[in-house]
Amino acid sequence: MSAKAFDFKKEYKDLYMPKGVPVLADVPTMTFIMVDGSGDPNNNTEFQQATELLYGLSYTIKMSKMKGNQPPGYFEYVIPPLEGLWWIDDGQFSLDQRDNWKWTLMIRQPEFVDNEFFQWAVSELKNKKPELLVGKARLESFQEGLCVQMMHIGPYASEPESMAKIEDFIISQGLKDMVGHGSKHHEIYLSDPRKTKPESMKTVLRHPVAEGFSLSHVMSS
Repeated sequence: MSAKAFDFKKEYKDLYMPKGVPVLADVPTMTFIMVDGSGDPNNNTEFQQATELLYGLSYTIKMSKMKGNQPPGYFEYVIPPLEGLWWIDDGQFSLDQRDNWKWTLMIRQPEFVDNEFFQWAVSELKNKKPELLVGKARLESFQEGLCVQMMHIGPYASEPESMAKIEDFIISQGLKDMVGHGSKHHEIYLSDPRKTKPESMKTVLRHPVAEGFSLSHVMSS
């Protein structure tokens, strides 16, 4: 009987299943496959292709055992959820104005995935699906550190309501929101919009923060 597949969402509930109210989290370094793009994700061919590329590479890595190229340390696992980093080049990031968005879509990878093995997966997927722009994908370590996050339940359009709670929490804790100061708005997509009703969608919203930002300074500024 085969061992149960490792599920990152269940093993790291503090990162993937936060409460429906803002909470602090210390996010460690993780390895991701990343693809960059820009613009409103709705009806965006670049966004759709980036998603297909990420899942294509992730499944190629997961199924490497079928190709006889199982890397050292390989274990059975569930592919982690799609995530997105969002920002703009200048000014304050807004969930309402989408045309100027820049984004990085990404999927977490197990620790056994190094650059050499990633390049093997790129080559495999390029042979299987030559129409995909595999050169746009990269393997990168990513660390956010101290963050404020919460579970948003509902359609993407209602995210500003949850973000208002996160912003109030950040201020009440004497923290500084680092989005726009070297960090990016972060979302983790736990629901498939093709199969889930909008009111039941689950999305983790996360903002990196910095300590030592006095509340008195905020109130006087």
